[in-house]
Amino acid sequence: MKKSDLTDFEKKVLKITSLIPLGEVRSYQWVAKKIGRPKAVRAVGAALKKNPYPIIIPCHRVIKSDGSPGGYAKGKELKKKLLLLERRIAEIIK
Repeated sequence: MKKSDLTDFEKKVLKITSLIPLGEVRSYQWVAKKIGRPKAVRAVGAALKKNPYPIIIPCHRVIKSDGSPGGYAKGKELKKKLLLLERRIAEIIK
């Protein structure tokens, strides 16, 4: 998938997601509010699933409002491991 294959909505979601700091998480709802579409929580998840650059745009940093991980294209266990690894890295570089 190329950037040109993404809708404007999906591009907005990915842009906001790219701003989430290392070792931190935000909710799908937070992303939806930031892009001005507070009720588009599920659509945010669908947009993140299309992320063509998961190493650069950290979609794994977006979780459910209740603190649970939510989905991840590469699996929930990998998402949990990535988040744990990033928290450790963030602590080291503080």
